[in-house]
Amino acid sequence: MAEVEEKKTEERRPGDNRPPRENRGGGRPNDRGERGPGDRGRERGGPGAGRGPGDRRGEGPPEIDLEKLISDSLYLDNQAHVIVSRMRDMDSGTKSQLRRLYNAVRRATRAPETERQHEFVMVRARLAYTIARHSLRSMDALERLLLQVTRKNDTRGYERFRDLFEAIVAYNE
Repeated sequence: MAEVEEKKTEERRPGDNRPPRENRGGGRPNDRGERGPGDRGRERGGPGAGRGPGDRRGEGPPEIDLEKLISDSLYLDNQAHVIVSRMRDMDSGTKSQLRRLYNAVRRATRAPETERQHEFVMVRARLAYTIARHSLRSMDALERLLLQVTRKNDTRGYERFRDLFEAIVAYNE
């Protein structure tokens, strides 16, 4: 005797041309870790695919040493070149975006000493917004450096950050 497995069908309304619910995929993973049709690209190298060792997008931006930046002009110049080359490789940031941020840095540097730290905190917020809004991952190192500069709250650090930003704008032309 063979047992017949009864298949449960979903009730449909007349004129409903959609397939039964079990066959519809929303493209979103469910709670059990299963993937829908929209997740296929991850396996095949589509958006969100794992990055290989040669893919520069997978590695984070290099750290910039604030003390070395303050004391060594050649280090500042090298870091500006590194950031600009990463921008060209990774991002689609525009010269006008950089220019606006640089002008904000210049204004913050000229602010009275009592207001300078606050002004640089606000520049960091603008920088973080611009990085997130336009996917400028190559500038993450600048954001972290600006955090260090702001915490140190030293006039020389602010000036060197401005100089670094000026060099980045110049090399990006």
